[in-house]
Amino acid sequence: MLTNAVKPSVSEDSTLTTQRLVVAISGASGVIYGVRTLERLRELGIETHLVMTRAAKITLSHETDLKVADVEALASVVHPADDVGASISSGSFRTLGMIVAPCSIRSLSEIASGVTSGLLARAADVVLKERRRLVLLVREAPLHGGHLKTMLAATEMGAIIVPPVPAFYFRPKSLAEVIDQTVGRSLDLFGLEVQGVRRWEGAR
Repeated sequence: MLTNAVKPSVSEDSTLTTQRLVVAISGASGVIYGVRTLERLRELGIETHLVMTRAAKITLSHETDLKVADVEALASVVHPADDVGASISSGSFRTLGMIVAPCSIRSLSEIASGVTSGLLARAADVVLKERRRLVLLVREAPLHGGHLKTMLAATEMGAIIVPPVPAFYFRPKSLAEVIDQTVGRSLDLFGLEVQGVRRWEGAR
């Protein structure tokens, strides 16, 4: 068992000899959240299973100077987005859960409706049915009623909606600090302690 990561709170997965997390990157703006998540998990020694949609690869080229190969190199295992027979498509493949960073409205809608047209939605569906933790960094604004109802539906199914809203109490000096804080707080939800997360300690 790794010494630099807290055991998951879900009893079923507390005996995992290898801690692994599914990381999905959809085509929403904010692909850097997924990239940074992979980097932080690598620092923790967590085995990562990456799924990048076709739209995510397009967004990557618009928002960063990274190549798809650069992102895939950060993951322990890479699964093609259309491989619905991948290991992470089965509940018998045990994980700590899954994070979708960023999560597009399309991906959110597929997850909430149970329509698993690709591996991202299928893997998320597996996480929900196995009562594992599913964290969705939904990236959209403004939101209409349909978006809000879909987020409610996903929440009622067990997902946790974490819009990447920046925190300002720690007075970030760069965009990188804002991104790291969001990623760190998101990984908190899996019981994983990331170095550098600024925590509120009360008003002084």
